Amino acid sequence: MKKICDTILDAIGETPMVRVNRVTRGVKGTVLVKLETFNPGNSIKDRMALKMIEDAERAGSLTSGGTIIEGTSGNTGMGLAIAAVVKGYKCVFTTTDKQSKEKIDALKAFGAEVIVCPTDVDPDDPRSYYSVSSRLEKEIPNSWKANQYDNLSNTRAHYEQTAPEIWNQTDGRITHLVVGVGTGGTVSGIGRFLKERNPKIKVWGIDTYGSVFKKYKETGVFDKNEIYPYITEGIGEDFLPKNVDFDVIDHFEKVTDKDAAIMTRRIAREQGIFAGNSAGSAIAGLLQLKDHFVDDDVIVVVFHDHGSRYLGKMYNDDWMRERGFLEKSGMTARDLVAARLSGELCAIEANEPVEHALRLMSEHDFSQISITRDKRLVGSLNEARLYEELVRAPGIKSHPVETIMQPAFPFVDVSTPVDLLQTMITPQNPAVLVRDFKTDKTFIITRSDLIRVM
Repeated sequence: MKKICDTILDAIGETPMVRVNRVTRGVKGTVLVKLETFNPGNSIKDRMALKMIEDAERAGSLTSGGTIIEGTSGNTGMGLAIAAVVKGYKCVFTTTDKQSKEKIDALKAFGAEVIVCPTDVDPDDPRSYYSVSSRLEKEIPNSWKANQYDNLSNTRAHYEQTAPEIWNQTDGRITHLVVGVGTGGTVSGIGRFLKERNPKIKVWGIDTYGSVFKKYKETGVFDKNEIYPYITEGIGEDFLPKNVDFDVIDHFEKVTDKDAAIMTRRIAREQGIFAGNSAGSAIAGLLQLKDHFVDDDVIVVVFHDHGSRYLGKMYNDDWMRERGFLEKSGMTARDLVAARLSGELCAIEANEPVEHALRLMSEHDFSQISITRDKRLVGSLNEARLYEELVRAPGIKSHPVETIMQPAFPFVDVSTPVDLLQTMITPQNPAVLVRDFKTDKTFIITRSDLIRVM
């Protein structure tokens, strides 16, 4: 390592490797974590952000005084913003409304402009943070979009930098790589390098429920039914980035939002490592896979970012309680499902006419119904709104139901306590969707369901 860095960019990389054993009790072999929080921007994204910029400069795509544009959850934006300060560029970032306030504020601290976009829209929707960033690239003169999902400089950064560090730090003894998969650059770059040196090394990607990666890897099918809102940050996607090399990844393991959040907190309290949400996902996934390890294995888990960006979320007790992630005694949504007090979700496609929704609700005596687009949940409709619209304009019956739909009902885990569900159901939000990951089913809980157990 350099004794003195000419700029902060020279401090990127050469992050430490730390042995963990408390949160991994029962796992055979040696578990090591690669602490990317030691990068200047406190995340692994510093590596690929600088690489993308330098490659763009060499290609002439990014020139003096230019503006860097990117759709980012925060960490890539931080890396780009730091490099932009040193190199003299402006930054405009788009992000989603599910990202923590701390991440957005951190980007602004480096002088970046941040535009917040809705999460629950298709990637090609003009409101999505992908689409907005692409539009801005066309509108802003002398601008360049980093495009971390499809820019293969992302993968090259980890092939050239992160992977050799891991190989050298383990003296080539690594047998398994466990890493959360988002853009795909980290897992693909590191995985490709390691497999070139030892084809027996297993590369396991950590995915989240609501993401398409696992099923696509196992079946080759891009299934939109897999897509629905999730809380976990930094991993999973509702499309297939070019940086995700499915040939390099041997297996995907899905982890629930709840398990990821609880493990994120455990890592801090039991290992003294203040890491981000994807670290919790990675260790939770490792524990789910523990039966695959033997005593001589050397498992490397990548910890992508720092816990300070999640102080208002996973590290906040009130936030955890609001989502049912902290255990409570009493009846849960699982009890309602088991007692058949709630029914499986019934939905109608967004392009079907309003009269079809009316007929379905009447036949089944539903007071509300979910609306899907290509089987992905995008909205809802309750009888009060339906009545209001029919009175206002009877001809609305022949129009697509999406023209009068309301926001989609919120998703919760099947372990959510009933007393929390009671606070979530309001006149504006008459139902909650419950996902049982073990049975891969979704149930709807309404006000009347809760009244029966009060």
